[in-house]
Amino acid sequence: MRVLQISSEATPFAKTGGLADVAGALPDALERAGCDCTLVVPAYREVFEKNLPIQKTDMQFSVPVGQRNLEATIYSCSLPDQKHNVFLIGNTHCFDQDTLYGGAEDYADNAERFIFFSRAALEVAARQPHAFDIIHCHDWQTSLVPAYQKLLYQSWPTLSEARSVLTIHNMAFQGMFWHWDMLLTGFHWKYFNWRQLEFYGQLNMLKAGIVFADQLTTVSPTYAQEIQAAPGGCGLEGVLAGRASDLTGIVNGIDVETWNPRTDELIPRHYSDDDFKQGKYTARVALAARLGHAAPDDRPLVAFVGRLAEQKGVSLVLDLLHRMAGSGNARFVVLGAGDPQLQEALKVVASEHPGAIDVVIGFDEVFAHLIQAAADILLMPSQYEPCGLAQLYAFRYGTIPVVRATGGLVDTVVDVNDQTRADGTASGFVFQDFQSASLEEAVQRALAAHGNKTLWQDLVYRVMQQDWSWEVSAQQYQKVYERALANAPADVVDVR
Repeated sequence: MRVLQISSEATPFAKTGGLADVAGALPDALERAGCDCTLVVPAYREVFEKNLPIQKTDMQFSVPVGQRNLEATIYSCSLPDQKHNVFLIGNTHCFDQDTLYGGAEDYADNAERFIFFSRAALEVAARQPHAFDIIHCHDWQTSLVPAYQKLLYQSWPTLSEARSVLTIHNMAFQGMFWHWDMLLTGFHWKYFNWRQLEFYGQLNMLKAGIVFADQLTTVSPTYAQEIQAAPGGCGLEGVLAGRASDLTGIVNGIDVETWNPRTDELIPRHYSDDDFKQGKYTARVALAARLGHAAPDDRPLVAFVGRLAEQKGVSLVLDLLHRMAGSGNARFVVLGAGDPQLQEALKVVASEHPGAIDVVIGFDEVFAHLIQAAADILLMPSQYEPCGLAQLYAFRYGTIPVVRATGGLVDTVVDVNDQTRADGTASGFVFQDFQSASLEEAVQRALAAHGNKTLWQDLVYRVMQQDWSWEVSAQQYQKVYERALANAPADVVDVR
């Protein structure tokens, strides 16, 4: 099976979030499962600032974007220990920018940039010697690709028989632009209607992908259900409900080589489920030193690692710190960056309780690994969470998550209770309501369990045995591909 992956970011080339981790890892996992994969990503400025073996190819062509023709220069890259092909689409006007999508505000020409990228990706595919069976797109930035394939490239021999798959990583980001950007797409105005590309008078790129793709996936089974109703669907719940039979939730895998306490070079002592206590203690000593403490204390270490945003439940974490820091029952550490007001509030509460709270603003890969290795409990009180990866990293390091019952957190963390302890499925502490009191109650349950050495040891041992590798996820994606190939293409509604 020949699979084309198209993404606006992918590790190690460019990254702003979890999308890059998926697009960077999935092609390699599919290759190991027997697929023949090709990845296409933009050639951003930052790509050329990295020490990557990028070479210019002989491919160069023009892409019509509205009344202009933009030149596409195609590069290739062969990554060590990976077999899949990688093509990078270059254009100075579109991709020679400081960031991928913009800073505090999105770039004003993002519609033009990703219309160009989507069409250029199909042009690259059309120039390959063998046809692709599957065209797999990710998020709004590539959601026009299924529409292009069906409406403008339907007669191209290397593209006409392919089936398209769209993965939705986060419904909150839909790629909505003013209606005149429809002129840039090259589509007939008749497709700017409520059933296809139009959404309350705007061009909605994600909606186009949902309508035209042959199969849809999202990043967890529970999130697949949540987005078919308000508020999870962010206005597109009706469109998604109409495609429910074609929508599959697949939990993201993780890089089990990078996140592996047995081999992790970013932690001071390697450990496994047999000697996790020694490994965690050594990590606690190293973490204390980095935070400026003479030595760690004996209290359980409760951590938060992630983006400082309301979606991640940071307001609940703040309330928890105010209520529990003075109790002496735990020590807390927070690592992250994001909302300036939340950053400042965290600094204030840390200054009020210097013996109980450490706050590190920013993101540091070494700190992230060290905290996962050192912590006993990880907080993920998200308002919504399509998949979540931090809880899967925590499992690898024997750190027990406390999560809210939403999205992928429900699908990966099983609440500790008498029944789940007995049947061997317990893996963390789950609370329902997005309220400070609910989070505090779950943390108190976790701390009480930590005080039971036998219970805690069994729990740590169990979570460290779980398999959340990409191999498991790749098998599920293959089933989606097979379903797409077995079914007729999604219908194109011809509106006249």
